[in-house]
Amino acid sequence: MTQSASRQAQPVHPAHLAERGQPLPDQTLDQMFREARTYYKWQDKPVSDATLRALFDLMKMGPTSANSSPARLIFVTSPEGKAKLKPHLSGGNVEKTMTAPVTAIIGYDLAFYERYDFLHPHDPDGPRSWVEGKPDAIARTAFQNGTLQGAYLMMAARALGLDCGPMGGFDGAGVEKSFFPDGQIKANFLCNLGYGDPDSLFPRLPRFAFEDVCAIA
Repeated sequence: MTQSASRQAQPVHPAHLAERGQPLPDQTLDQMFREARTYYKWQDKPVSDATLRALFDLMKMGPTSANSSPARLIFVTSPEGKAKLKPHLSGGNVEKTMTAPVTAIIGYDLAFYERYDFLHPHDPDGPRSWVEGKPDAIARTAFQNGTLQGAYLMMAARALGLDCGPMGGFDGAGVEKSFFPDGQIKANFLCNLGYGDPDSLFPRLPRFAFEDVCAIA
């Protein structure tokens, strides 16, 4: 029996999974979705390195295609890091970013498939063959799954009590040159992290109803 077949024949079912399947309490859903907002102003309250590590330890557990895990992150917290980032921001994003305790640069690695020996050890050559030597497949897989991991980052941050300010107004080439100079990692989006100032919020913008954008087939 191959290692892949052996792995598939012996699924892991931790005992605690039998207790799953219950909705999370409304307080948790409010914190992560219904009452969560995009923040532009921040309380003068630091975010510890330990919190950022805990955030990543949650984020990394979200699923990606063949466990590709292409997201690469830089958490900009220092004055020197902010000064390096500032010239690449659009005008409307400068103040909110300079005053945020943390700015996460969410990138995606175009050489993600080189880590399949670690990430997909039971069959590294399978998913590698899907993309290696195929630039369009590499770019699509890296971008899709890196973006997905960026969303996991925001959910993990909210779960830990942080607020988020995701944004796309920046010079990607400039950020890549300054923070990912090897050219292998592309900048996807930025997300300010911290403890938002609730007095700065304006009314929430509209959201679609289910019937507007969904169907059950």
